[in-house]
Parts: sequence; C-alpha cells; structure tokens
Amino acid sequence: MADSPVRKIPTRRCTGCGEHFPKNTLIRVLRTPEGEVILDLTGKKSGRGAYICKNAACFKKARKSRRIETSLGCTISEELYERMEEELTVG
Repeated sequence: MADSPVRKIPTRRCTGCGEHFPKNTLIRVLRTPEGEVILDLTGKKSGRGAYICKNAACFKKARKSRRIETSLGCTISEELYERMEEELTVG
C-alpha cells in the first residue's frame, strides 16, 4: 500500500506578536482592489491581506505600532480600527 501524501498546512505570521500560526487559526485583514479595508473571515476574498491572532492583545499591539497599515500599504481610520476590534471581540 502506498502512503497517502501528507498535506502541508500553510502558516502565516501574526502582525501583532510576530509568531507563525496555521493560516486557518488567524483572522485576515484585507485591503480590497478598490482600497476598502475589511475583515475577511473566510480568507478567500481577493486583495492584499495581513493576518492577526484571535487575541485582543495582539490586535492592540498591531494597532499601536501601525503594523497592519504597513502590511496593507494604506492608512486605516480610528473608526475602522474600532469596528475591527468589536468584530474581533464578538467573533
């Protein structure tokens, strides 16, 4: 019998803590081709993505140092950061 191939699990780096995690355990912050910044909970929408742990401390750290903005190459308003934080704590 042939061994079934082992599937490689893609990993991504959290912009808050810098640790590597399996892609499906992180939340993707997405800049769409139109320039809108949203949370992509499915991880399948097209655009430039940055990943963050499902951890409020990591989000706060990334927000304070503007790491998400650097990764996405755009500025994010305080209002949008607050909406994202609400979605992270609720979700």
